[in-house]
Amino acid sequence: MRTTPRFTITWLLLVASVLSTCTGCLIPMYSGDPVRRTKQLIHTSEDLRAITDEWERIWFLDQPSHMKPYRTHGGIL
Repeated sequence: MRTTPRFTITWLLLVASVLSTCTGCLIPMYSGDPVRRTKQLIHTSEDLRAITDEWERIWFLDQPSHMKPYRTHGGIL
């Protein structure tokens, strides 16, 4: 089945008009109320901050260092 150019152009214009009416994402992630949106953004940023702590915990990077704060020669002086 071959599509006609008129059908293709009409379809593209329809899709473009639907997508151009959306601002941002197709489905809004945050509320339209400024107070509620602020709370949602704070929670999101806290979750993103916690990812670093979780990554360090998984890879045992949060353990205390047993290295001395000064260098030692290790050889015979």
